[in-house]
Amino acid sequence: MRLLLHIATLLFVTTHTYAWGTPEDDKAMFLSTFAVNIPDVPVSQYVHGSMMLSEDALSQYNSIMDFPPFQDVIDRGQTIWETPFKNGNTFSDCFENGGVDIAGRFPIYNEEQRRVITFEMTLNFCLEQNGEMQMAYVDPETMGALSAYARSLSDGMLMEIEVTSKPATDKYELGKSLYFRRIGQYNLACASCHLTNGGRYFRDELLSPTIGQAVHFPVFRGGERLYTLQMRYQRCMEAVGAVPFESGSEELNNLEYFHSYLSNGLPLQSSVYRR
Repeated sequence: MRLLLHIATLLFVTTHTYAWGTPEDDKAMFLSTFAVNIPDVPVSQYVHGSMMLSEDALSQYNSIMDFPPFQDVIDRGQTIWETPFKNGNTFSDCFENGGVDIAGRFPIYNEEQRRVITFEMTLNFCLEQNGEMQMAYVDPETMGALSAYARSLSDGMLMEIEVTSKPATDKYELGKSLYFRRIGQYNLACASCHLTNGGRYFRDELLSPTIGQAVHFPVFRGGERLYTLQMRYQRCMEAVGAVPFESGSEELNNLEYFHSYLSNGLPLQSSVYRR
């Protein structure tokens, strides 16, 4: 009975009516909800997720990040990044500024390809352009490790996702629609946990607010298991009893586009510990 009551509470968000407008209107609506759920907490602290509401959890996090147990994974990603391709180029040759301070612009809408492009997709494009085999988006040993290092080159950069055209807005809206779509056996949406109940407890779990989530992926849950942002989407979909979309699919790319926009203005810090 207690679990059913919790699920009923989470379902509230999918029956509540919100007035939608521009992407900035959407972000303002999210912020107004969190201002009620977690009052007197500066938006700058949202990058810490639910840890911002626990001094003890944040202290433990800082201690872990002093000597992260997953540093070897990031080091492996650096080795992949710096190892020359057969033609002598490296990943840094594929990116502006050698890949430094660029991850915060992704995902982007590509007008020529008429689709959303994620940062991980650009890593695979780089491999393809240099005659190398692409990596599986769900492989933590290759794409996961590479993304963990490559994104760390943009740590401290502010998220700056652009939605500037009608086609880009259409993709953003598709991502928003999926964020609010009830799916799976439990008939829940992303928003069920992380909008209306962001900053509140679900059973014994304090739920993180939507804003601030996209700036710190990949994460290492429990200090060991690596998740990219889209891998995390997939685990959440499985948790509500739904068959997840494939990583790199148009559906998850659009979702990441919408989700990331909401964290505009917050600094990136990738490859972090999460419980």
